Amino acid sequence: MPDPITRSAIEATASKIAPYIRRTPVMEVTLSKVAQPVALKLELFQHTGSFKARGAFSTVLGRDLPKAGIAAASGGNHGAAAAYAAYIAGVPAHIFVPAVAAPAKVAKIKSYGAIIDQDGATYYDALEKCTRFIAETGALSVHAYDAEPTLLGQGTLGREIQEQLPEIDTLLVAVGGGGLIGGIAGWYRGDVRIVGVEPETCNALHASLAKGERVTVTPSGIAADSLGASFAGELMFPLAQKYIERMALVMDEEIRMAQRWLWDHARIVTEPGGATAFAALLSGAYRPHKDERVCVVLCGSNTDPLTFSKVMIT
Repeated sequence: MPDPITRSAIEATASKIAPYIRRTPVMEVTLSKVAQPVALKLELFQHTGSFKARGAFSTVLGRDLPKAGIAAASGGNHGAAAAYAAYIAGVPAHIFVPAVAAPAKVAKIKSYGAIIDQDGATYYDALEKCTRFIAETGALSVHAYDAEPTLLGQGTLGREIQEQLPEIDTLLVAVGGGGLIGGIAGWYRGDVRIVGVEPETCNALHASLAKGERVTVTPSGIAADSLGASFAGELMFPLAQKYIERMALVMDEEIRMAQRWLWDHARIVTEPGGATAFAALLSGAYRPHKDERVCVVLCGSNTDPLTFSKVMIT
C-alpha cells in the first residue's frame, strides 16, 4: 500500500493551511549536560496553544462541510484546535472529552463556541461517543492523530523546522498517539535522527516498537491528558518503524523538572506534555554526542496559573 504521508502531500498541505497557522519561533538555550546550544521549536505558541491547529485546519479546509459541522474526541488540546478551526470555518463544533480533561483545556474549547460533551473515564470513551455522533449526524470527523489529513498537517511542522534549522542532526518529539511524530517522520524520511519521548506511564509507541506490532497500554501520570494514548496510530506506525531511530522514556518528576527549568531559564510556560521531549535531554534519558546539533519541540502550553504554580513549588 502506498505511503500517503509524502513530502509533496505535506508541501500541498502547508500551502493550504498557511493563512491560518503561525510560523512559530525558534530559540537557543544552553544546558550544562549538552556541549552544543539546543534549539527549542516553540510550537506551544501556535494558535490554541499547541501544534494541533495544523492537523485541524488540514482536515477542515477545502471541504464542503456538512450542516452538522465537525466532531472530535480529545483529551483537550486537539479539541481546542478543532473547535477553533470550526469557528474560523463558520460551522458548529461538537467536542467529546473525558471527565478527567483539564479544566483549562475545557475552558479553551468552550471559548471557541463549541458544544462540549464531557463524559466517560478515558479518551477512548469520548471517542466512542464521538463516533456514534458522527454516524447519526453526518458531522465531519476530525481525528486527533490517526487520519491522513491530521498527519499531513502535523508534518508541516517538520517542514517548518527544516526551513528554520537546516543543519540539525537530531529532533526530539513528545509522543501520544503519534500524529505529530508520524507527520514529522513522513517529512524528514530519515534525513535527521528522530527521537520519540514518552512518559514511562504513557509508553504506547515504545512498547509497540519493542514488540514489532501495535500493543495496548494503560496510560496514567501527569501528561496523560495530552500524551495518554492507549495505542499508537495505525497510519503512523509504519513510519515510526522506518524513520524513528529510538524512543526515550521519562518519569513524571523529570517532566516537572523540565517545566521548572524552562520557566526558570527561559520564562516559558509549558504543560506537562509540552515539556516531555525536553525532559529527555535534561534528565539524560537522551544523551547527544559532543557535536550533535539538537532541536526539541515544545508542543503545548495549555495549563492554568494555579496548576503551573504548584509545579514550580513542588
